Amino acid sequence: MDFQLTDDQRALRDGTRALLAGRYGRDRLRAAVDDPAPDRALWRELGDAGFFALRLPEAAGGVGLGLPEAVLVFEEAGRALLPGPLVAGQLLAGVVDGVATGERVAGLCDAAADPVLWEHPAGCDEVVFLGEGAEGTMEGTRGARGRTGEAYRSAAAEVTCAPFASVDPLTPLARVTGWPRGAPLALDVPRLRREAALLTAAQQLGSAARTVEAAVCHARQREQFGAPIGSFQAIKHLCARMLVRAELARSAVYAAAVTGEALDVAGAKLLADEAAVRNARDCLQVHGGMGFTWEADVHLHLKRAWLRAECWGTAREAEERLADALPG
Repeated sequence: MDFQLTDDQRALRDGTRALLAGRYGRDRLRAAVDDPAPDRALWRELGDAGFFALRLPEAAGGVGLGLPEAVLVFEEAGRALLPGPLVAGQLLAGVVDGVATGERVAGLCDAAADPVLWEHPAGCDEVVFLGEGAEGTMEGTRGARGRTGEAYRSAAAEVTCAPFASVDPLTPLARVTGWPRGAPLALDVPRLRREAALLTAAQQLGSAARTVEAAVCHARQREQFGAPIGSFQAIKHLCARMLVRAELARSAVYAAAVTGEALDVAGAKLLADEAAVRNARDCLQVHGGMGFTWEADVHLHLKRAWLRAECWGTAREAEERLADALPG
């Protein structure tokens, strides 16, 4: 579904898909498993295409678009399983020099998490930490109380960290053990947290949609007992449930991109995480044992979905926030 996208939004979505298909095909995806560091040439090409500067004002060298357009772009990145600190690049364009053009790679860490995890530590030039500050009313939460927070910026070489096993071979992690704290950055930390959650949800949505397509394609081609397995009722039901999950998540993610409200973002992240994880599992079932072999990419979607479900708000946190907002 296009959900009443404008012609410009469709062109942006289709152009992003074509760019990633041409520059980050299946061979590059498999190569990235062995070397998941951000491809600097691709990073600069994404910068030239406006991927990171999408929401910067035109006067600042950006494209001048909004959060709905960023969600469409990140949905395509999720479909392609594009590795790298993409959310950080989008949110820190204009904050860290060189990030908007793809010349430099920045990381974004949730310093309020336990443990504090850093994605792609070997590939980043700088890191911004979002920490907790004084108690206050978070803008956009319809009166909910929360942490306002502070942000700090550090050179990657100044951050101390320890190895941390990642379930996703395309996303190396490190556990941060210390970083220098200078003067806090003048950033809207609650907004950055909301947008990080929403852009992560958009990636989950793209993955959920891609696994629907993969399951349907395999069900049409694979035959058992002289017939395509897609003709069997059990497979039809699996694929139908996958589509419903993906489209529900799409509605929630697109709506949250328009409103920007914290509760809408929490609901979108919850639905997108569920769609990405459960769709990948069902896609594995449609593929049978082949789904967890190198012949298929399905297991990579599942591992990425597991990882993203723990980033910028877990299901339990979203459920508690939404329950607290219920009347009575």
